[in-house]
Amino acid sequence: MTPEQDEKVDAMNAAVERFAEVAAAPAVDLGVAALAIGAGADPLMDSQVWLEELDRLASGVEGVDGLVDRLFAERGFTGNVRDYSDPENSFLHRVLARRVGIPITLAVVMIEVGRRAGVGLDGVGMPGHFLVRDRADGTLLDPFDHGRPLTLAAAEERFRSTTGAGPEVVFGPPLLPVVGAHQILDRMLANLAGAYRARGAVRDVEWVVRMRLVLPSAGPEVVRSLGEALAGQGRFQQGAEEVETRAEDDPELLAAARALRARLN
Repeated sequence: MTPEQDEKVDAMNAAVERFAEVAAAPAVDLGVAALAIGAGADPLMDSQVWLEELDRLASGVEGVDGLVDRLFAERGFTGNVRDYSDPENSFLHRVLARRVGIPITLAVVMIEVGRRAGVGLDGVGMPGHFLVRDRADGTLLDPFDHGRPLTLAAAEERFRSTTGAGPEVVFGPPLLPVVGAHQILDRMLANLAGAYRARGAVRDVEWVVRMRLVLPSAGPEVVRSLGEALAGQGRFQQGAEEVETRAEDDPELLAAARALRARLN
């Protein structure tokens, strides 16, 4: 590798280590951890600057209505309908700077600004479209649509339009789970990996997948994703070794490792 490539690898490793550290905290600070993701793409990013921006956004906010007014009416946060798959949409610091994002990063803004203002909000991991729930009365809010409240029927409409699910899929509470910080971070990283993969940015997919692997929810599919990201860079041997190390006698992962080695020939 060139010195420039070595430097990028070192920065990637440092970002993954930092993310692992904040994600392992007994009480994960969602804002800090979300900003740690951004360091993978922007090593010089100063998290403190953006934590202070969250503080500023929360100043003087009272209640859910005040929060929605501050973020979406006063400050102009909105969903990125023009380029939904832009990786920038998955970085909290870029969403705060540009005031555009996708449902989950806009939800993180709402949750973190709300927490600072004493407004209790939860993330709701509906398939296809991330939502926010007001802890006080259970109202669902759509961060991608300027924080507007959603009825259950409107939430179902969002679910079916984004996932393509037909009437055979019963919509109800199991599809509206309240999720914690680790689950939110994993979904952010999964979205980001997909955005990079679509652009053929396999080196970036690698650090994103390595971040996913430190989360408790990481399963065999994430391990396979790491092997594929390394194979996409021509690093078949390393990919096989990384998969084998995490296989724990899983026959499918061991088969995936063998398939990576076979591509060396």
